[in-house]
Amino acid sequence: MKLTDQQLAEFDELGYLFTPSCFSEAEIQVLRDEAEEIYKSDRKEVWREDTGAPRTAFAAHTYNEAFRLLGSHPRLIDPVSQLFGEQVYMHQYKINAKAPFDGAVWQWHQDYGTWARDDGMPEPRAMNIAVFLDEVMPINGPLMFIPKSHKRGTLDASHDTTTTSYPLWTLDNDMVTELADAGGIIAPTGPAGSVMMFHGNLVHASPPNITPYPRKIVYLTLNAVSNHITKFNREDWIAHRDFTPIDPVSDDALQEYARSHSKAA
Repeated sequence: MKLTDQQLAEFDELGYLFTPSCFSEAEIQVLRDEAEEIYKSDRKEVWREDTGAPRTAFAAHTYNEAFRLLGSHPRLIDPVSQLFGEQVYMHQYKINAKAPFDGAVWQWHQDYGTWARDDGMPEPRAMNIAVFLDEVMPINGPLMFIPKSHKRGTLDASHDTTTTSYPLWTLDNDMVTELADAGGIIAPTGPAGSVMMFHGNLVHASPPNITPYPRKIVYLTLNAVSNHITKFNREDWIAHRDFTPIDPVSDDALQEYARSHSKAA
């Protein structure tokens, strides 16, 4: 999938691109089923809310074939390589769960703030790709973004290790208010299979999910190979140390996997 000049200009201006229904229901269903199995497992890569509900599962592409295929999918890899002008590797891979009634907040933050401070990533030349595994609605804890906030660079942040089970470098209320007054706040919604690509410095957050409806999203963080991290403070299943360029699979690879592994098969 090649980005058009208009899409490139839109990304540069707003800091994100949203593509509804980028993946088919069949492709997403097999990922959704396997995500649930991963959440049930007793693995060090699966982090949980204080209630015990799953919060995030790291590095699924290293131990699950369906998520390996997603992490090498050309619909995700090719646009980022095009934008950076070079090959990319997987810096981080997460399956975030907003469990019904138990999905907790993700505070306002920039992801590059963590990558720079904790991982020694030289520049914000890593891209977040969010793949919706469930329908994201206005009510079930959608991602919220402040458009154009990436243009402010990397902002001062505090290391919050107490609000939730996952530590974040978070922005204070005054800064969030200033950015929101300038750019507004959006919350993209859409069917499972939709994809959001957003800049590492785009300020974002998500509220708790107090509805009966799950909200699972896969996050790929694709980093330019020349921009690989230089610090190894975090576990290698959180911040990967394999800088090998990703070789994209065929466009129908996930579809073929879904066909052979669906529960109806």
